[in-house]
Amino acid sequence: MDKIWLKSYPKGVPAEIDVNEYASVREIFEESVGKYGSRPAFTCMGKSISFAELDTLSAAFAAWLQSIGCKKGTRIALMMPNILQYPVCLFGTLRAGCTVVNVNPLYTARELEHQLRDSGAEVLVCVENFAGTVEEVIGKSKVRQLIVTSIGELLGFKGLIVDFVLRHVKKMIPKFSLPGAIHLSDALAEGRKRTLARVEVGHEDIAFLQYTGGTTGVAKGAMLINRNIVANMIQARAWIRPFLDDNRREVIITPLPLYHIFSLTANCLVFMSLGGENVLIPNPRDIPGFVKEMAKFKFTAITGVNTLFNALVNNAEFAKLDFSSLKIALGGGMAVQEAVAVRWKEVTGVPLIEAYGLTETSPAATINPLDLAAYNGSIGLPISSTEILLRDDNGKEVPLGQSGEICIRGPQVMAGYWQRQDETDKVIDRDGWFTSGDIGVMDERGFVKIVDRKKDMILVSGFNVYPNEIEGVVVTHPGVLECAAVGVPDKKSGEAVKLYVVKKDPALTSDDVLKHCREHLTNYKCPREVEFRADLPKSNVGKILRRELRDEAKKQAAA
Repeated sequence: MDKIWLKSYPKGVPAEIDVNEYASVREIFEESVGKYGSRPAFTCMGKSISFAELDTLSAAFAAWLQSIGCKKGTRIALMMPNILQYPVCLFGTLRAGCTVVNVNPLYTARELEHQLRDSGAEVLVCVENFAGTVEEVIGKSKVRQLIVTSIGELLGFKGLIVDFVLRHVKKMIPKFSLPGAIHLSDALAEGRKRTLARVEVGHEDIAFLQYTGGTTGVAKGAMLINRNIVANMIQARAWIRPFLDDNRREVIITPLPLYHIFSLTANCLVFMSLGGENVLIPNPRDIPGFVKEMAKFKFTAITGVNTLFNALVNNAEFAKLDFSSLKIALGGGMAVQEAVAVRWKEVTGVPLIEAYGLTETSPAATINPLDLAAYNGSIGLPISSTEILLRDDNGKEVPLGQSGEICIRGPQVMAGYWQRQDETDKVIDRDGWFTSGDIGVMDERGFVKIVDRKKDMILVSGFNVYPNEIEGVVVTHPGVLECAAVGVPDKKSGEAVKLYVVKKDPALTSDDVLKHCREHLTNYKCPREVEFRADLPKSNVGKILRRELRDEAKKQAAA
């Protein structure tokens, strides 16, 4: 295959990476704690732990896991927001040779039960705020040891205040009964008394069972082996290193939850490997509090999703921050809208760079050049050691400039879905190509543009209509804050477009929106109906859930 994108690579970015440079994620971690011992590694709510402290704490957790019989490959579930305990338990699990199962702490009992049963997790670490949910399902799982922690457990004296407020003032910690559960501090204390045994870990060992598909069907565990994660870490480092100053410590703002693959790899793992400081934001939905926390740091990088960046640029205090050190602003998880990217550049002076990936690709597959002058509407170029081709419905490669399903091949592509060979065979062919379910177009320079999710496409009188295009137009209206377009049944055209809008201007009307659409969209793409909402349903990382809106619209149409 002709890798036409290589000619568009920024200077200093290699065409290939050597995945054999490291045998495991653990090996990269050990290199970093050896090089950057005194530097702050993770900071949360005013408390920092250095690389040396992270080394000590994670070793204690690893030794404790071994002391209770956890062996190579034992699944350890981590159910917590962005707090200091997360990296301690994450790296401790990997150092013990075990497999991390990331769990969304906001899961319902049904969702949690499925993930614990499916993964076969034997140990669960959870924040006490969500222990009530755990109590409902723990007896239906294979979990034999439960560790409970509080938000403030590693924050020192301030943590006592935080926990008091959460427990007695905000009443955010419900009563629960979990016989046999121990506190994380007790596990760490016990682990410090023991010696961590060295477990051989290599490329083929599973580092993470990362669950995906919960918004489109039954959640499946993507088996991300050490080879996958090591490869994506090296790929990401190769892409960003030419733009970093080796003599300066990087500080990355981490608002997206670390249990999500984007933040896990891009923030937690990659910047750990660079000796950077991750500033953890436990609750990014509190935008005023988030901005106030950002003001305390000379941050050099930030990652997020479009809805988060949109909320920031619409906050008056955000514009007052010092952006003089900011070098990298990376958007992923959903399409970055031009109106948001333009506003971001106006406010910060730094372009909002869009990247693309999936849980199944660890996640990065394409990234725009970091020296991009402005928004270009694409998801960028295939990264080092990555191939991308576009296929039609018959599996045949389409010519440049034509749309097709994005297929990805590279060392970051998962080993498969946990205990679901049938589902694996649907998405990975014999030649190692992963089919993404996303429709894209590649230009002559190798830049890829997402047209839309295959299943989100709306068919209007035989014409393909893509929600991303409609939403990208609608959000340029000054009275619109957020929007989502879905297909609804229509007797005449098969399907029609329904638009959900969150107002920025209270005076905005349906006629205003429809007039704007008619000015910028072909008639068949224009919404038939506009519904105003106070908010839109979103996933745990802020991605708008079109499926929920589509299901709701279909029920209304059938009524």
